[in-house]
Amino acid sequence: MAKFQYRMQNILNIKMKLEEQAKIAYGLASQKYQAEQKKLQEMLIRRIGYEKQLRSTMEGDLDLRKVRNAKEAVDSMRVLIRRQMVEVHKAEREMEDARIALSNVMIERKTHEKLKEHAFDDFKKELRDTESKEVDELVSYTYNAR
Repeated sequence: MAKFQYRMQNILNIKMKLEEQAKIAYGLASQKYQAEQKKLQEMLIRRIGYEKQLRSTMEGDLDLRKVRNAKEAVDSMRVLIRRQMVEVHKAEREMEDARIALSNVMIERKTHEKLKEHAFDDFKKELRDTESKEVDELVSYTYNAR
């Protein structure tokens, strides 16, 4: 019996490897996005703490140096938060690009798998036709031999 051999199997294998690499890249981009998001949350919590500290220094006896230091701490945290927001958006864009690349690679792999299925179906049809022809020849031979 004939054995099915897909002639573009090496391309399908490459597509599968590319898909695995794209999955890894997407996972790394997702982890980076999560880490940047976590940093932003921590900065927001620290800013709230500095704002509370500023409010507490404004109550009672005013120490101008403590008030100025607390205000500078709040202002510097706001700047750091803005920078971190830019990093979060950049990581989000990278993650989205990796997701799109993964999606495209998956589509290519699925296309090649469909082509392989069609080639296998054609192979089975050709095999059935060959077997049918052999059976017809055998029946014809035995009928004519009588």
